[in-house]
Amino acid sequence: MAFSKSLLSFTFTLSLFITTSISLFPSPTSSRITPSHTSLLDVSSSIHQTKQVLNFNPNQNLLESSYEKTTQHKPISNSSHSFSILIHPRETLLNEHHKDYKKLVLARLARDSARVNSLSTKLKLSLNNIKKSDLRPTQVELQQEDLSTPVSSGTGQGSGEYFTRLEVGQPAKPYYMVLDTGSDVNWIQCKPCSECYQQTDPIYDPTSSSTYESLTCEAQQCQKLEVSACRNGKCLYQVNYGDGSFTVGEYMTETVSFGSSGSINRVAIGCGHDNEGLFVGAAGLLGLGGGALSLTSQIKASSFSYCLVDRNSDKSSTLEFNSLKPADSVTAPLLRNQKLDTFYYVQLTGMSVGGQMVSVPPEIFSVDQTGSGGIIVDSGTAITRLQTQAYNSVRDEFRKLTQNLRLTDGIALFDTCYDLSNLQSVRVPTVSFHFGGDKVWDLPAKNYLIPVDSSGTFCFAFAPTTSALSIIGNVQQQGTRVSFDLANNLMGFSPNKC
Repeated sequence: MAFSKSLLSFTFTLSLFITTSISLFPSPTSSRITPSHTSLLDVSSSIHQTKQVLNFNPNQNLLESSYEKTTQHKPISNSSHSFSILIHPRETLLNEHHKDYKKLVLARLARDSARVNSLSTKLKLSLNNIKKSDLRPTQVELQQEDLSTPVSSGTGQGSGEYFTRLEVGQPAKPYYMVLDTGSDVNWIQCKPCSECYQQTDPIYDPTSSSTYESLTCEAQQCQKLEVSACRNGKCLYQVNYGDGSFTVGEYMTETVSFGSSGSINRVAIGCGHDNEGLFVGAAGLLGLGGGALSLTSQIKASSFSYCLVDRNSDKSSTLEFNSLKPADSVTAPLLRNQKLDTFYYVQLTGMSVGGQMVSVPPEIFSVDQTGSGGIIVDSGTAITRLQTQAYNSVRDEFRKLTQNLRLTDGIALFDTCYDLSNLQSVRVPTVSFHFGGDKVWDLPAKNYLIPVDSSGTFCFAFAPTTSALSIIGNVQQQGTRVSFDLANNLMGFSPNKC
């Protein structure tokens, strides 16, 4: 603490003689850490973004003006065809009018906790061989003639942090859809609505599309649903999420168009007449999981990749299918869980802080014979969750190497926060993920030390979980092109490829 006080005193005295603005670069106190194992955090820029994001004015017309208006699209004829669509952060579509940035952060973290609970519940059900159709009152809901009985969702906040823009039907009409690597079933809100939440676009009307086709109960796609029922020969679907949210409706096929890239016919999509607790603003969800009904599986994609821009940015990035991963990608084995084919597991061998490997038993990151454990890469989870033992080791090492920074009170799920209000920039120990073959993915400082208010409070953006499942979240993925090489079972991480 004495060192910290003397450093602050020195910089204050020096500033009396320097009239131009300066950047401060306090060095971690430990002699073990070298500059090559540190990362620069631009404190002033991060704080500036926290103020800007509150004033975002979602401009749907601007986004639509860059989107192709034609109703005729060239069909995407085979799985080797490469195409891409834009990705937008949630805040560029929705301004939820938070009074200050801290309230925005708390809302994000509440959504994130619901998301993590949803994924953990999904895995627990699979490990215990419990089908969602075994849960009540699922069957009762599906068998009702009007599908109109409301069910409390348990959450009114909604999730979905990144959206894409694609077109559905013929003539093709554009819709915002949530991207989700933790789900398989695609769905869109559908007229007539029994219960529909507010969305930015007009609600999809199947009667206005010449390519809408309802699926029969005998259809192969219907048979693959976790929860389905039959009414008047038509297939009904229901997707329940672990936080209590759900979507219910008819299962159909439609033409999906990807701007100038082309279109795909007969994509199985849920036509949701009753959708509660989810995705305020978006029209529905694009499932990118590993299951048979996901978009990636239906189009037989050999690979897909995305790059997620900073959530406080008004920029966009791309979701790409069947494109080559960047040559400089840090690669790691992509693993599958025989108990649940939706999730994308990565073979993580360890983590380091400031160039020092932290003490974590390797089995913590491995899937055991029962299907429990392991670590997945997920687009919908924000904050990386590590099993408590692993989290404590990583956090403790980070704290040890940042004793020169002033600790402050934690917030929500963050227990390690710093007051950086008197700094413009600061170097902090680099946090890295390690994979087999000495492959290392170094995170930039802004991906693990994030602002939680506009006053200079920054928190270590990892969190513990009591679940056996660990998750690499989208805050850690920001600015990195994350590639899923499905043909060769490889993950790739390439920084600065947005």
